[in-house]
Amino acid sequence: MIFPISKTPRWIIFSIDILLSVLSLLFAYFIRFEFNVKKIEFEFWDKSKLYIGIFILVKCIVFYVFKIYQGHIRHTSITDVKRLLLTIGTSSILFFIINVLKANWIDDQHLFPTSILIMEFFISYSLIIGFRFLVKIFYLESIHKLNNQNKELVIIYGAGVSGLITKRTIEKDSESPFEVIGYIDDNPKLGNTRLQGVKVYHSSEIEKIIQQKKINKLIVAIQKPNYEKQKLILDTCLKHSVTVLQVPSSKSWINGDFTTSQIKNIKIEDLLGRNPIYLQPEKIEKELENQIVLVTGAAGSIGSGIVKQLLSYNPKLVILLDQAESPLYDLEQELLYNHPSFNFSIVVGDISNFKRMERLYDFFKPNYVFHAAAYKHVPLMEDNPSEAIYTNILGTKNLVDLSVKYEVNKFVMISTDKAVNPTNVMGASKRIAEIYAQTNKLSNTKFITTRFGNVLGSNGSVIPLFKKQIEQGGPITITDKRVTRFFMTIPEACQLVLEACSMGNGGEIFVFDMGESVKIIDLAKKMIKLSGLIEGKDIEIKVTGLRPGEKLYEELLAQDENTVPTHHPKILIAKVRESKENITEIIEELISLYDSQNNKNIVKLMKDIVPEYISNNSEFSTLDK
Repeated sequence: MIFPISKTPRWIIFSIDILLSVLSLLFAYFIRFEFNVKKIEFEFWDKSKLYIGIFILVKCIVFYVFKIYQGHIRHTSITDVKRLLLTIGTSSILFFIINVLKANWIDDQHLFPTSILIMEFFISYSLIIGFRFLVKIFYLESIHKLNNQNKELVIIYGAGVSGLITKRTIEKDSESPFEVIGYIDDNPKLGNTRLQGVKVYHSSEIEKIIQQKKINKLIVAIQKPNYEKQKLILDTCLKHSVTVLQVPSSKSWINGDFTTSQIKNIKIEDLLGRNPIYLQPEKIEKELENQIVLVTGAAGSIGSGIVKQLLSYNPKLVILLDQAESPLYDLEQELLYNHPSFNFSIVVGDISNFKRMERLYDFFKPNYVFHAAAYKHVPLMEDNPSEAIYTNILGTKNLVDLSVKYEVNKFVMISTDKAVNPTNVMGASKRIAEIYAQTNKLSNTKFITTRFGNVLGSNGSVIPLFKKQIEQGGPITITDKRVTRFFMTIPEACQLVLEACSMGNGGEIFVFDMGESVKIIDLAKKMIKLSGLIEGKDIEIKVTGLRPGEKLYEELLAQDENTVPTHHPKILIAKVRESKENITEIIEELISLYDSQNNKNIVKLMKDIVPEYISNNSEFSTLDK
């Protein structure tokens, strides 16, 4: 039951304040005369009984003038405390004035001794404020008990500013479904302390806390987490079927305010994320500042990520090139809305169209090219080899040739781990594109290649597919229980591309440290748990078999390659075998086979160019030597 003070008549509050004031006067006498009852009876009653009525009258007048009885005492605030200080202080000043007037003009006697008035001021102030806060506590407790009926027990991961704000926001929201029972934090100094009335536990105790406290949910409230430590926490939660929620970045809070409605299920990307990488922004800015930069495939995951990274380095102009009209339009609107001062130009065009690309180079004369445009889906390219060579190889050749002709400073090609020991058409086409770019290492343009694996949240990633399948009720389809993949976040991949650009001297193939590989079936199981579902009961995982050209395990280096370290621990330089002297003519011959549309002849020549290309689970396996 809620404490009923909100319905109490105001005259009762007024009477309680007057009663507390009279009691304060009596307590002052007790203290002054050291609890000597006979002395107190004489001084307080026999000697001063005529003046008690004046005391009450003055208090009534002052309390009425200042209206202290009208406030909702269940919501007493610092403002009320200040007003009470002013009110009681005013009444005490009036008594001092009355004392002076009485002593000087009437009978040389004070109304009340000065020491009594001083003590009465402090005692009455304490009692009246104490009464209000006592009511407030009872009210809040009753509200808390009422609101917490049938609420889910949650613990907040992170006892910093974001964690404290999260707890306060939850407690203020009467509609919130959560009851916070504590914090967990990685800082050992905070272990076994208390914040905002609840206990702080060290993160090493998470499993014990989940079992003992019967926690339903964990809310991640760390703006810049240590992903390795966070991963251990979240894996433990998933193991015990604890739902994991997340407070969004403070940048996304609505008008700077955070509400409980913004607490959402954590994304699988946060389970696979790694600690932030550290770049040399000064070197990158020196490279790109006031330069004209062309980004191909600008509407794709990596292309748009590079464009957004470029915002920090003050280029003179960024050219956004893509043949995908709608995604390019969406990116344009996003940039216009969020970065109106960013100088960019939109170009719709196909990199395979040489005349269109030459017009672009001649008009804009780019200084730097980031080439992210490519066909990337393995099964589709396995069925359409001619399109793989037309876009991935001819398109790259057009850009490479034009970059040499128009004396581009640096050309950075975005390649893939599937180019290493390729088992499919897509991977082989990207390897051939790498080779063609490497043949121009003696030109004034510096050609740099970057390789990395799957990108979390990209259009070609398995994660969007799994999310869609979960939304549809399943099943989640995986090709093989043994399949593993490397994953990297879009910002991390794009940052490393820019770093590689700044450090490249031409001719290098930079390989990114992708961390540990992830089993796709484990990824699927985690996504099911994050969705609050139970595998085998709510949704099934179905094994469909390897698709044509698909690998069980991805690689970043070919068998005949090794690496050289760089100043950045996450970037290595791959050393590749030398290509044939007439490789350019052979690649041009491959491109010419497009007109024949003979897939077997196309793939056969691709295998001659890339001897390590061995088809896997494909109709082209018969072409392997």
